Amino acid sequence: MSAMHRYFATLARYNVWATRKLYEHVDALPEDDYRRDAGLFFKSVHRTLNHLLVGEHVIWFARFADGVSNRARLDEEIETDRARLRQRLVEGVQRWPALIASWPAERFDGTLEYTSTKGVPQSLPFAATLGHVFNHATHHRGQITAAITAMGHPCPELDLVWMLQEDARS
Repeated sequence: MSAMHRYFATLARYNVWATRKLYEHVDALPEDDYRRDAGLFFKSVHRTLNHLLVGEHVIWFARFADGVSNRARLDEEIETDRARLRQRLVEGVQRWPALIASWPAERFDGTLEYTSTKGVPQSLPFAATLGHVFNHATHHRGQITAAITAMGHPCPELDLVWMLQEDARS
């Protein structure tokens, strides 16, 4: 396994771990707090989670896995049901590790060709763009944890090193 495989496999595992940890606290939110405008870019915890579903899974996963450029609005609420949204996000993050493992090492040195959500053809460095996907998820999980804290609820420690420390203890 190449160094790039190991690096992105770690980020994909972290994405799974952090999503599960986040949901331990999101699940405890009362419905009103979960759906209220918390001052986030996508307003509520629910709509921010919907954005993660759209961005990470409907748009980016399809680009990386299938070479398909789905057109979706980044603020689109594609899953109104709270439990179903959770299920789709958890299932979605679990698809990345196998996809990453399936690529030959040289794939990380290539480019990702796709069409943006605005219909503009793009050609970007493959590895850096894949890094964007995981960085983007971390960014929005951080927004959600800040909102949960501001609402007066406990929130999880989601730093990557916490997962690495758990790994080292097992």
